[in-house]
Amino acid sequence: MSPQPTVLVLGGVGFIGRNLVAHLVENNLAAEIRVIDKVLPQTAYFNKRFQAAFDKVEYMQGNLSNPASIEKCFTRADGSSFDYVINLAAETKFSQAKEIYEERIQRLSVLCAKEALKRNVKVFVQVSTGDIYEGSKSASNEESTTKPWNTMAKYKLMADNELLAMEGLNLVILRPAVVYGIGAMGGLTPRLICGRVYQHLNKKMEFLWTEELCINTVHVDDVSRAIWHSANWYVSSDKQGSPVIFNLADSNCTTQESVNTHIRSLFGIETGFQGTVISNMAKLNMKGATEDINEMHLEPWSEILKAHNIKTSPLTPYLDQELLRDNDISLDGAKICTVTGFKYEYPQMTTESLREIIADFQELGIWPHD
Repeated sequence: MSPQPTVLVLGGVGFIGRNLVAHLVENNLAAEIRVIDKVLPQTAYFNKRFQAAFDKVEYMQGNLSNPASIEKCFTRADGSSFDYVINLAAETKFSQAKEIYEERIQRLSVLCAKEALKRNVKVFVQVSTGDIYEGSKSASNEESTTKPWNTMAKYKLMADNELLAMEGLNLVILRPAVVYGIGAMGGLTPRLICGRVYQHLNKKMEFLWTEELCINTVHVDDVSRAIWHSANWYVSSDKQGSPVIFNLADSNCTTQESVNTHIRSLFGIETGFQGTVISNMAKLNMKGATEDINEMHLEPWSEILKAHNIKTSPLTPYLDQELLRDNDISLDGAKICTVTGFKYEYPQMTTESLREIIADFQELGIWPHD
């Protein structure tokens, strides 16, 4: 039996990272795990499961935009290198200056990959995004046209392309659809918060665009499993030295309406869509439309938190202008299954899987108990 690999998780305190670390620890999959992040676990709103997992790994605060810091992070106590390096480190806030994305996504990824190449790590897993594909209702596969629809995705793709050009890098690139699950503060969660706001207001919730707009999804547990599965598959395959790319998406082809179906069930509210005329008017002035939408949601959410004696919460219904674009996120996530034998355990999103997100936030005291 081969010895268990040693693993370096870059950006491991974030949403996907904490779930991955918990998966590795709970299933005793690695001989050693080191997590690098600029955020301290103590300030990251960890639930008991994540706290327990991080008690069993080595955490190191590090600046992954600095070559000297990277070298230190990559070096084990005995001076050797890690077997697997998983890169989840990236700027996650939308509408930032391009210099921030260049530094915290593109440059960070390239520097870390160069260090991995220098050390001849067995596999470097780059977690990218499905937002790099051209918007279409036809599901994009790994060969589809790339046309990033937000600035963050633009720099993710630039990083991907630089890594793909590194000769000899043992590279797996994963491009997930919208990731949801316990700990998610972005993605679908602002929509859930909006549902709670409209329950409070006793009003119908209506989103821009149409019910058919694709926002394909993948559960964070499947993303965690896919990261580990693809890394192990790559190391044992004949692909060493050649890059591979896999999309990650469940088979449900999630749309705005299918999400609304769950929101109706969770909050007992009516939902709908603004329609073509209003949506097209909003498209002419997205900045103004975004401000109006957020103003409509932020104050009631604040009132809800106050009424439930929640003094601070990282959760917000704020929807960034870049996220309100009329752009389909439609991915074909089947290749990883046919090529590597991976199987999604969450083939479709359920109301219960969204309820679990809320229940976890309630346990942390950052979502009101109803």
